[in-house]
Amino acid sequence: MAWSLPFTRTPLGLALQGGGAHGAFTWGVLDALLEDGRYAVEAASGTSAGAMNALALAHGWLAGGPDGARAALQAFWQAVGTRLPFELLMVGPTDSPGLAPGLQALMHWTRLLSPYQFNPLGLNPLREVLAEQIDFARLRMSPSPRLFIAATHANSGRLRLFTNHELSVEAALASACLPTLHHAVTIDGEPYWDGGYSANPALFPLVRAGVADLLVVSLSPHTYADSPVSAEQIRQRTLEFTFNASFLREASLLAEACAEARASPLAFGRLERRLRRLRTHLIDAHDDLAGLRAETRLIAHLPFLERLRDLGRARAQRWLAEHGRQVGHASTVDFARIFAPPAAPA
Repeated sequence: MAWSLPFTRTPLGLALQGGGAHGAFTWGVLDALLEDGRYAVEAASGTSAGAMNALALAHGWLAGGPDGARAALQAFWQAVGTRLPFELLMVGPTDSPGLAPGLQALMHWTRLLSPYQFNPLGLNPLREVLAEQIDFARLRMSPSPRLFIAATHANSGRLRLFTNHELSVEAALASACLPTLHHAVTIDGEPYWDGGYSANPALFPLVRAGVADLLVVSLSPHTYADSPVSAEQIRQRTLEFTFNASFLREASLLAEACAEARASPLAFGRLERRLRRLRTHLIDAHDDLAGLRAETRLIAHLPFLERLRDLGRARAQRWLAEHGRQVGHASTVDFARIFAPPAAPA
């Protein structure tokens, strides 16, 4: 790890996308950033698997700084990867596995039966993992790192952000609640689904929190090489668009707001001043995960998760070598160029 005193670390805000088991790629990215030692995580916004990474990181950071965060991420994903006997439920090599035919047939039934029929007891192995691995009571009492955990209100589609003082096992489960697989998570009498339907993840809360350097760890492709033609390909693409649409809109709006704030000769409001100084960064998984089938998001098998972690570490190390010194001084990516809608032809 690069030697650095805590007060010399550059504050960093993290926006962590969801993606099921592919969230282990983000684990690797975070592991490399924490090992590098130049940055202090001041805030994190996460959805689904991104929320799990944010919670584990914050839990470990409170216990032992960057090294504690690395250990907590390792412990969390190891627990996830050993909870179910996936060696019996998957086929193919570790670097590109698939669901076994029997499990594929079982998953097909989730399109015909609701989880209230298919899983009437509402069993979810992630509940035990979270209860064992994350000290939610300590997170609720700690104002830093600031956390924004996204869930979607199932009766309105509105975004609900759980912040530090509201964190619980239920809030974490709500952020990762796929309604075709799990019962809605009830909190204060209200039902919640996966946060990816409304924010994947939320960006503006990090800006309002005062983050100057915003790093997005993206698991969703920005573009696709081929157009879907089969019924299954079309279904998967529409699902991916559904989970990424809110993020694309918010990233595009954020880029536009920053441009407007910087074009103004004066900055009167607090939000405008924060937009003017915001520096944006991106580490994406597209090249590393593009060849994986959509079903691999469900494969929580430790060797596969560790393979994704190693890919994430390597991607982050390349990013650090190319852009690491610019953090704290300049943006390393133009959100408008990547996320804004294409301009109409003249």
